[in-house]
Amino acid sequence: MARLTSITSKNQVPAEHHAIVDAVVKSRGAVQGPFTMLLHCPPLAGHLVDLGAYVRFEGKLDKRVRVLAAMTVAREFDAVYVWGAQTGSARSQGVPEATITAIREKHSRGMPAEDAQIVDFTRDLIHKHRVDAATMKALQQRFGDYQLVELTGTIGYYTMLAMTANACELEAAPGAEVLQP
Repeated sequence: MARLTSITSKNQVPAEHHAIVDAVVKSRGAVQGPFTMLLHCPPLAGHLVDLGAYVRFEGKLDKRVRVLAAMTVAREFDAVYVWGAQTGSARSQGVPEATITAIREKHSRGMPAEDAQIVDFTRDLIHKHRVDAATMKALQQRFGDYQLVELTGTIGYYTMLAMTANACELEAAPGAEVLQP
């Protein structure tokens, strides 16, 4: 059970922040997941709605690359809600089960090299807080500077969601794949 009361409607926040709740609903269809916790601080939630809209829907980065980064963040932080939200998306993006399994098991064996590159980059940023020059050069060649920075921002966005979900002990959504930390 979540540590904070889930905020799912406008009547749970001050009237001055109702537009932020409306923005969350417009972007996601409902107030759900980490936003049920983030709305305890509506201005922060509002900024994250905008960032999330860009990361999830508007950016140039391939959706499959985004979901690989998001799943890796979820796994590395043992964020059960974020993991459950991403695995279904990964499958619909054609991510092979071998890649999903490797991310779940915290290795890169058996996944396509293009997937491993994203997973390893994400893990390096999380654990080492840096990437080596060869990795950076390879990603610049693959994506260009614009999408490389977008990938890095995507990792940051999902890290914030994962930290919020974990701090508040947000459980996986009903029917979502459950991650065993």
